[in-house]
Amino acid sequence: MRLHPRRLLIAAALALAMIGQSGMAQAQSGAETPCRLALILALDISHSVDQEEQKLQTGGLAAALLDEEVKAAILSPGGGVAALAFEWSGLRRQHTVAHWTLLDSEDAIEAFAARIAARPVSTWGHPTALGRALAHSAWLHTQNPWDCDTKVVDVSGDGVNNEGLGPLHYRAKGVLEGLIINGLVIRNNDPDPLPQYIEEVLHGPGAFVIDIRSYGDYLTAMKEKLIRELSPFVAAAPSPTVVE
Repeated sequence: MRLHPRRLLIAAALALAMIGQSGMAQAQSGAETPCRLALILALDISHSVDQEEQKLQTGGLAAALLDEEVKAAILSPGGGVAALAFEWSGLRRQHTVAHWTLLDSEDAIEAFAARIAARPVSTWGHPTALGRALAHSAWLHTQNPWDCDTKVVDVSGDGVNNEGLGPLHYRAKGVLEGLIINGLVIRNNDPDPLPQYIEEVLHGPGAFVIDIRSYGDYLTAMKEKLIRELSPFVAAAPSPTVVE
């Protein structure tokens, strides 16, 4: 039986309406899914990070996410974990590598890690806008479709802020309120970035920084960092701490 063109248009409109309603229902269902932790993974790819170091960073993060201990921590009872990963360098250089994903199964974790591992190295070569990276992280948390109990920013870097306003400006403006910001500092440049991370980046109850001497130690440090962040006691410590 052939349908009149007008009937085809009506049928198509009804189908689109049904798809839209279904998508809206799924989004609402996702927003209601229990989520204990929203985790943003912010990766420094400024001019101080060469291509080999970029590979060690993205590969190390992907491998850390696939570690059995980390997987177990992500999938532990008490609500899900939503995650997003992005790269940052200059003031207008932030690029999402893996969008908000609810890591509620091994398949979801593996797919998320695969997107990070597949990211090609960048040739941006821009300065280090650390303050802007934190402000961008705060904005990304507002885009999370899941309502999570705790909001964490996990920022990795090997340099101090040298473009735009620094982290203290955004903290004073209240942009970082409600966030826990932890750091993974690679101390292979001059000036040493660790003091700025301790004094300006760490934010919120239980915030901590892990420092390493080279990107070769990135995987081990990131694994340790993720397990600590995924702990149900992530916000238990009263003040920022340094883990060497």
